[in-house]
Amino acid sequence: MSLHSEKYLTRVSDFPKSAEAYLGICKLKVVLMLVLTAWVGVILAPEVGRSAMAQFFSLLGIGLVSAAAAAINHVVDKERDKKMARTRHRPLAQRQLSSQQAYTFAACIGLSGVGLLLVFSNWLCAVLTVSALFGYAVVYSVFLKHMTPQNIVIGGLAGAMPPLLGWVSESGTMSAEPWLLVMIIFTWTPPHFWALAIARKKDYERAHIPMLPVTHGVKFTKLCMLIYAVLLMLVCLLPFLIGMSDWFYLIISSLLNVVFVQKIICLYFESKSESAMHVFRFSITYLLLLFVVFFIDKLVL
Repeated sequence: MSLHSEKYLTRVSDFPKSAEAYLGICKLKVVLMLVLTAWVGVILAPEVGRSAMAQFFSLLGIGLVSAAAAAINHVVDKERDKKMARTRHRPLAQRQLSSQQAYTFAACIGLSGVGLLLVFSNWLCAVLTVSALFGYAVVYSVFLKHMTPQNIVIGGLAGAMPPLLGWVSESGTMSAEPWLLVMIIFTWTPPHFWALAIARKKDYERAHIPMLPVTHGVKFTKLCMLIYAVLLMLVCLLPFLIGMSDWFYLIISSLLNVVFVQKIICLYFESKSESAMHVFRFSITYLLLLFVVFFIDKLVL
C-alpha cells in the first residue's frame, strides 16, 4: 500500500471522530430546545397559509444559525473551558478541532441558515436571527460573560429570541404576543443558569468568570433566583390574561411555577451542590413542558 493510500485511509477513519467533534460544538440539546420554542412561535402566530415545508426549512434555518452561535462560543471560551471540569472535555478544549476549523464550520452553517430564512421565510426573520447570533456569540460570549455578574441577565435576551423568530418567520411582522414568550424565557434564564453556577462555583472561580455566586455569594444568588422565579410566575399569567392561551395553559403553567418556586425555596435553605443541580435539571424540564403546554393549548384543545 502506498503512503498516499495510507494517509487517505487514515483521514477516512478519522471522519467519524471529526463529525462528532463538529456536532459537539453545536450544543445540539440547547439548539433543539431553541427550535422547539421557535416552533411554538410558529404555531401561535396568525394563520397565513404557509406550507409545512416552508415552516420546516424556516425552523431549520433558525437552528443552523443557533448552532453557528454555539460554535463561535466554543472558540471564544476554549481557554477557560480547559480550566472547568464541566467543559474541559469539549472538542476545542481537547484540541480535536482548531479555532479556524470551528470558525469555518460556524460560517458555513450560519450562512446556510440565513439563506434558508431568506428563501423560505422573510428578511425580517433573517435580520432578527443574525442579531440574536451577534448578541450571544459576541455581546455575551466576548464581553458580558467576563465583565459583569449580570452577564446572564443581560445576555439572556439573545437566548430568549426564538419564539419571536418563529412568529416572525410565519407572519413577517412584529407583534406583542411573541414578546410575552420572549419575556418568559428571559425571566426563566437567570434562575436556570444561576443554579448551575452555584453547583459549579469553583469552576467559575478557576476560570475567573464573574458569575453571581462568585462575586456576591451563594446565599445572595439563591435570593435572586427566588425573586426571578416569583416574577416568572407573574409573567406566565400574561398569555392567559390577553387571551393568547386558555385555561389549560393557565392551570398547568401555574402548577409548574409553584413547583419551580418550591424547589428554589428548598434550595435556599440547603447547601449541597447536588440540590442546585436538581433545580438546574428541573428548570430545563420546566421550560420544555411549558412550551409543550402552549402547543397543546393551541392545537389540541
